[in-house]
Amino acid sequence: MAQQNSTLTTSLTRPGQANSAGDARALYLKLFSGEMFKGFQHNAIARDLVMKRTLRNGKSLQFIYTGHTKAEFHTPGNAILGNTDGAPPVAEKTITCDDLLISSAFVYELDEVLSHYDLRSEISRKIGYALAQKYDRLIFRALTRGARAASPITKANFVEPGGTQIRVGSTTNASDAYNAGNLVNAFYDAAAALDEKGVSMDGRVAVLNPRQYYALIQDIGTNGLINRDVQGSALQSGQGIIEIAGIKIFKSMNIPFFSQYGTKYGTGSATNPGITDPGNTGSFVSEALEDAAADVTGINNEYGEETEFANSCGLIFQREGAGCVEAIGPQVQVTSGDVSVIYQGDVILGRLAMGADYLNPAACVELFAGTATKPAAF
Repeated sequence: MAQQNSTLTTSLTRPGQANSAGDARALYLKLFSGEMFKGFQHNAIARDLVMKRTLRNGKSLQFIYTGHTKAEFHTPGNAILGNTDGAPPVAEKTITCDDLLISSAFVYELDEVLSHYDLRSEISRKIGYALAQKYDRLIFRALTRGARAASPITKANFVEPGGTQIRVGSTTNASDAYNAGNLVNAFYDAAAALDEKGVSMDGRVAVLNPRQYYALIQDIGTNGLINRDVQGSALQSGQGIIEIAGIKIFKSMNIPFFSQYGTKYGTGSATNPGITDPGNTGSFVSEALEDAAADVTGINNEYGEETEFANSCGLIFQREGAGCVEAIGPQVQVTSGDVSVIYQGDVILGRLAMGADYLNPAACVELFAGTATKPAAF
C-alpha cells in the first residue's frame, strides 16, 4: 500500500514546473511578467518617439550638441588649420535618472484559490498601465519645456534655433483648442517652423488629447486627412487620421492640457475649454498635474509646475526633441520561498528607473490656446 501511494505521488503533473522539476510556480511567474510588459508596451507611446539611451554605471548621461559651421574661401598659400571663427561650437546637455519608480500589489494566496479569474494577470496589466502612464507624462512635460527653451548653442553669430510655440485659434477662449480648423492651421504653422529651423522631416509626430483628435475626424474628413480607402471604418474607429503636413498624429490622455492631464471639464474661460463633465469620471480622469521636483520626492529633473501649463493644449515634435535615459528598464519582481510562506502570499512589483529632458529645443513645438501671450519658459 505504501508503495502504491509513492507511485501516485511521483506521477503528479505540475504545470507550473519547468521540465517537471524545481519551483512549482516558476512558469506562472513568467506568465505574469509577460502580462506586465504587455500592459506597459501597449500604453507607453512616448518611449519610441524620442531618443532613448540606457544608463550604466552612473547617475546621468551626457548628450553633445554640435552647432553649424560656415564655408570659407581659401587664400592661396595659407595653411588650412580650421575655420578662423573656431566653428562649429559645441555644448552639452545632461539628463539625470530620477529615483526608482514602482507599482506593487500584495496577492493573498487564499484569494487566488477562491477567485474565479486570473488574479495575477489582471493585477499585472494594471501595474504595467501605471508605469507606462508615468513614463509618458514625464516625457511629454519635458518636451513642453523644450518648446519654451533657447538652444544651448549660444556662440555669437552661431546661435542655434530654439523651441517653438504655436497659438491655436485667435481668441481668448480655451475652446479654440477643440476647433478642427484651428488645429489644422497650427499644424501647418508648426511644420513650416520646423522646416525653417532645419529639423528633419523624419520622425515628426504630434500628440493631442482624444477630443481634439476626434474633432479632426468629424470636421475634416473631406479634406484629405482621412485615408479614403478606409474612410468608413476610420470615422467609426477613431483611427483614421494618417498625418497633417507630414506629422503623424497620436492621441493620449497623458499630455499637459490646461494644467491637467489629457482633458479638462468645467465652465469655458481662457484656461478651460468648457467641456461638460460627462459624470462618473472617477479619480483618474482629468487629473491635475503634480508639481515638480521641489514638491515630489524622487524627481531629479525639471518637469515644471502645474500652473506653468495653464494654456498648453498639445505637442508636435521630432524624435531629437527629447531624450530619455533608463537605468532600469521595465521589470517585474515577485517574492517567493520563505517570504511567501510567512505572509501566505506574494508581493508583485513592477519597477523602472528613468529620467527625461529636452535635447534639441528646435525639434519641440507646444500648442497653446486662450491667450495671445506665449507661455513662459521654466
